[in-house]
Amino acid sequence: MQSPKPRRKPGPTTAGADSAEKLDELLISSAICNGEDLGPFVRKTFATGKPETLLHHLKLFARSKESEIEEVCKAHYQDFINAVDDLKSLLSDVESLKSALSDSNSKLQSIAAPLLASLDSLVEAQTVSRNVDLAVRAVAHCVRVMDLVSRANQHLQSGSFYMALKCVDSVESDLLEKTQSSTLKRMLEKRIPEIRGYVERKVSKELGDWLVEIRVVSRNLGQLAIGEASAARQREEELRMKQKEAEEQSRLSLRDCVYALKEEEDDDGDEYESGLEGSDAFDLTPLYRAYHIHQTLSLEDRFKRYYFDNRELQLKSDSQVSSMTPFLESHQTFFAQIAGFFIVEDRVLRTGGGLISKNEVEFLWDLAVGNMCAVLEDQFSRMQTANHLLLIKDYVSLLGVSLRRYGYTVDALLEVLSKHRDKYHELLLSDCRKQMIEALSADKFEQMLMKKEYEYSMNVLSFQLQTSDIAPAFPYIAPFSTTVPDCCRIVRSFIEDSVSFMSHGGQLDFYDVVKKYLDRLLGEVLDEALLKLINTSVHGVSQAMQVAANMAVFERACDFFFRHAAQLSGVPLRMAERGRRHFPLTKSQNAAEDTLSGLLKKKIDGFMTLIENVNWTSDDVPQGGNEYMNEVIIYVETLVSTAQQILPAKVLKRVLRDVLAHISERIVGTLCGDVVKRLSMAAIKGVDVDVQLLESFTEQLKPLLADKEAKEMKTAFVEIRQLINLLLSSHPENFVNPVIRERSYNALDYRKVAAVSEKLRDPSDSIFGTFGTRGSRQNPKNKSLDTLIKRLKDVS
Repeated sequence: MQSPKPRRKPGPTTAGADSAEKLDELLISSAICNGEDLGPFVRKTFATGKPETLLHHLKLFARSKESEIEEVCKAHYQDFINAVDDLKSLLSDVESLKSALSDSNSKLQSIAAPLLASLDSLVEAQTVSRNVDLAVRAVAHCVRVMDLVSRANQHLQSGSFYMALKCVDSVESDLLEKTQSSTLKRMLEKRIPEIRGYVERKVSKELGDWLVEIRVVSRNLGQLAIGEASAARQREEELRMKQKEAEEQSRLSLRDCVYALKEEEDDDGDEYESGLEGSDAFDLTPLYRAYHIHQTLSLEDRFKRYYFDNRELQLKSDSQVSSMTPFLESHQTFFAQIAGFFIVEDRVLRTGGGLISKNEVEFLWDLAVGNMCAVLEDQFSRMQTANHLLLIKDYVSLLGVSLRRYGYTVDALLEVLSKHRDKYHELLLSDCRKQMIEALSADKFEQMLMKKEYEYSMNVLSFQLQTSDIAPAFPYIAPFSTTVPDCCRIVRSFIEDSVSFMSHGGQLDFYDVVKKYLDRLLGEVLDEALLKLINTSVHGVSQAMQVAANMAVFERACDFFFRHAAQLSGVPLRMAERGRRHFPLTKSQNAAEDTLSGLLKKKIDGFMTLIENVNWTSDDVPQGGNEYMNEVIIYVETLVSTAQQILPAKVLKRVLRDVLAHISERIVGTLCGDVVKRLSMAAIKGVDVDVQLLESFTEQLKPLLADKEAKEMKTAFVEIRQLINLLLSSHPENFVNPVIRERSYNALDYRKVAAVSEKLRDPSDSIFGTFGTRGSRQNPKNKSLDTLIKRLKDVS
């Protein structure tokens, strides 16, 4: 038995506690009794160099405990002796128990021997059974593994890579660790990465083939989308034209017009929807399949980067312009390729499940827009043909319309187009100038003959040049030459090209721009070309008359031009009429009329040379007028009968007034000139007859002219009429009366009156003639004429 743990006892105390040794001994004893560490005491002792003291204290402590130990041992020994006596008394009982156990054991062994043999057989059978079960489970596991492997092989052969990967993943995650066959396990560990690598290579190859194929598909897709945008634009324009026709006819049949427009809109909507379905027909299955496979392989981020980098390279390649092919021939393919590219990317963004982000698509679009703007700037700067620039602009605008449907911003492209607006119109003006020069140089100055109704519609009705709504009989001779419809076609083509360039470019109100360039075309190009034609090619009266007739028709055509520009620009006609200015071909119109007047004056001057044959001193008055005037009247009447067929009344009035004024000036000039030395009253009366013939001629023009215009026509020869009236009056001296002069002779110059009066004065009234007639009485009219001459000399 173990001795009980000694109780903690206080160390011995003595009366000599004041000494240091006793204190140290007391402390050591206390520490030992309490089981404390004696290290501090040992270190202190060796530090003071007195280990003997410590040893002494320890020996004293040991001797003090010997008596206690002895007492404890004695107590424990007595207990031991008592225990041995007890054991000796139990020895006989143990022997009897031992013999009983031996007998029981012998009996038990003899009885359990067969049971142990059966138990051994049972344990052996259970062991075999467990081994068989393990083998069966292992075989079943292997069969399941091989089944999945076989299915994976079948999926690989059929191209079902995702299902193959799912089988492989199932084998790896669920069955590989449980596979007990080391051979099979090593094979699986080797083949699973190979299968994944094979699948990745196959889908990567399919993706590469798709990336090559999608470029061709994108080009066709872009062409289809742009073609649909063009068809939609054409339908809108047709609908707009029908709407304008309906507005014009609304007062006649409002209900029918509205119904027709509504039906057309529905048809357009159906066609538009079907076009959208057709434009979206492209296959993204290889791409999404590759993306799904890489997601299964946990390579999603790498695949996204790979796809974006390849598409960016493709875009950069598509944005390059070949120097081997003219841009005019390749621009449709160029823009269609880019359009199809972004139609595909829009579909991938919307249905790709995060394959490409919106920011990445915007990055690609900004890159493409920058490249396209640079290409357009470069190509536009090289182009010198307006039609080429218009073709490219139209296709770019259609590109913008197509891609705007998918949410792409095309403002930068439209800004480039707007930037080259002035250059396009300058080129267009240059082309029109060449065309007009060619058209005018081919003019034969003959009235245009139209044999069929379609010719009339094409050359007259299409430009609203008709003066009546009633269709003429055919063949129809127009008052203008072929120059007019040719130039009208050029101007109309200019308007349509200008509107085509300005429309669909982001600017809604562009009529002012079209009108500005139309004014330049008419005021600079056409007007200058007509002036050049008039100054260089018009040499006869018939040519000048035809040109003047053409100018009158051009005046109506200009009204049509501005209305046509307003209609195409979507501006109400009332607003266009409000902003109309003067006739832009005023210079050439005035030049044509001046040229016609000049040629007629030359022709009149040829007849007026006959005035030299007049006997100015004759006493006989010509009854039918002088010969020169008869010739002039015949020519002028012939002229009017011809001119009124092609010249408008206002043009004819201006020309005739100018010609009649010239005739008046020539007669007055002749009377005042050196050709006429003396005048008789009969000659003056003959001139009066001539003037009456002119007045009679103007009276014949009343069917052509209004009353006011007929009166204005007579003012053309008011000078010769007032001069004749003055010379035939009874009191010619009334000319010097300011009131009478202002009322009746306001067109006369006193110097001319003085010259003619001097020639009319009777010779008998001269100084030398007074000797033979001194006793006779002077004629009152002659006296009045002398007074007039004297007063006029005083004034001069």
